[in-house]
Amino acid sequence: MSAGLSPFVANGVQIDLLFAMTKLQDALMSEQSRKYDGFVPGAFSIDSYGAGGFRFADMSHRGSIIVLPSGVHIWNVTSPAELTPDVFQPVFDEQPGSLEMLLIGMGRELLPIRADVRARFKEAGIGIDLMATRHAIATYNILFEEKRRVGAALIAVP
Repeated sequence: MSAGLSPFVANGVQIDLLFAMTKLQDALMSEQSRKYDGFVPGAFSIDSYGAGGFRFADMSHRGSIIVLPSGVHIWNVTSPAELTPDVFQPVFDEQPGSLEMLLIGMGRELLPIRADVRARFKEAGIGIDLMATRHAIATYNILFEEKRRVGAALIAVP
């Protein structure tokens, strides 16, 4: 039983209130996370990265992410070789005019991006800048604090 709390007895069964409240909170949080399966609404800075994931909004995610003005998306990309126009669909689904620049964190390796990807961003009127993930996070956080219309597609670093 938790220190300092009296047990609650219901139908002859002793219940630790703190334990019960924690379990209820966990259940509610689980339900809330399923509501946005793979998406956390809201604009957030990136608090930290490493070990294959990221921390933001008092949460953590293992794997790559796309951070946009509308929220953070799970991004099923593990290497620059996987960068096609299709994997950037959440960016193109953003409200027109809400994004002027997308920083693309390429992990540890910096490779050129395919011409069809560049063309799709140009067509959408969104600038792109390629850099290592750690530099993309630092740049994103600065621009985010300046209230710029910026996003970041970040490949997780192991």
